[in-house]
Amino acid sequence: MAEETRTDELKAINHAGCLDGAETITSVIATHNKGSDATIADYAYDMTHDEKKARVSRSMGYLVTMMALDDWGSEDMTKIKAAISAGTTFVG
Repeated sequence: MAEETRTDELKAINHAGCLDGAETITSVIATHNKGSDATIADYAYDMTHDEKKARVSRSMGYLVTMMALDDWGSEDMTKIKAAISAGTTFVG
């Protein structure tokens, strides 16, 4: 099966999705770090530690898959790479 060439528009959509995934990871970790101070306003406040790890792991899987694409161009991957690193530490 031949690989499809992503358009610049699709790359932008994919990059935005990666940034959303990175935000999910950082939000879950930030909520976890609040411990009992987390409130309903904090994303994943009602998840167990294992549920948070699973959520972070799923988001990381998406980001790692997307980062493996070699046609990104000039998109800034700093936040995405940082989220993968933080997620790796969090999941253990």
